[in-house]
Amino acid sequence: MNFTNFPRKQFLQGATPLEAMPNLSKALGGRVNLYIKRDDLLPGAAGGNKTRKLEFSFGEALSLGADTIITCGAVQSNHARLTASWAAKENLECHLILEERVKGSYKPNASGNNLLFHLLGVKSIRVVPGGSNMMAEMEKTAEDLKKQGKKPYIVPGGASNPVGALGYVASVSEILQQLNSMQLKIDSYVVPSGSAGTHAGTVVGMFGENGNIPVIGINVSRPKDVQEDIVYNLANATAKLLNLKTELPKGNIECFADYFAPGYSLPNDGMVEAVKLFSKHEAILLDPVYSGKAAAGLIDLVRKGHFKEGSSILFLHTGGSPVLYAYLDSLL
Repeated sequence: MNFTNFPRKQFLQGATPLEAMPNLSKALGGRVNLYIKRDDLLPGAAGGNKTRKLEFSFGEALSLGADTIITCGAVQSNHARLTASWAAKENLECHLILEERVKGSYKPNASGNNLLFHLLGVKSIRVVPGGSNMMAEMEKTAEDLKKQGKKPYIVPGGASNPVGALGYVASVSEILQQLNSMQLKIDSYVVPSGSAGTHAGTVVGMFGENGNIPVIGINVSRPKDVQEDIVYNLANATAKLLNLKTELPKGNIECFADYFAPGYSLPNDGMVEAVKLFSKHEAILLDPVYSGKAAAGLIDLVRKGHFKEGSSILFLHTGGSPVLYAYLDSLL
């Protein structure tokens, strides 16, 4: 697919690794062969999947003459960290609106991403109650900054709009090239599904490239039907932006929602086990909010026999390991 019509800031430095996980495969019974796409190793302060999306978000921002970036996320947001990191790199002011989705969870002196917000020189952090209208809150900050003579650009949460989702549409050709060079057939691709840009973009990329690899989303925050509608709507909007001529089948969207309880960012036993299994067997650090819960879903689906014996499953690591240091009580 052609992305040259869209402004893009080149943050990527080549393809991220696509690795086998033989030790974890064996630990889970050896029924399937597990692989991992290491988007945790993308550039940016401590890495993570949002860098792919921010290539297009920052490209648009800079093309419009923005000197200030505003974005939002949860109190330990990986997206906010990566937005702040690229704002620092591009000499742009960064303002964060953080949603306290779990009451009492914001701690001004917390470790993890909160520490990195300050090290990266974030200009302002404003915390709002869970359930706030985050776009309205960002627009309020934008209006205040305009009065100061600034030219703000709003990046939505997770950079999950059609512009940001282009980053994961583009990622599919990278993956397919790697699989072709490795002569590796993948039967399913498992991705975390949260703000939906990564999931939606990947589905559009697979559809547009005729990749023929089913994409499975593991929900980190919402019920199955709600999340599937969000992913489908964003996927269609992204496909429209790309002028794809064929309508995306709704059957291409599949989510599993059994792994995020008791709620977004709240620890559970499956997440803790997944973090420990990946680190013990493959020396790969997950995060407790996204990749940890998605990996818990992957592990459970393998154990339940959801995947055909002998099949090869690819897991997308979206990064976020700095958040581990804010969850010591759950992991030690």
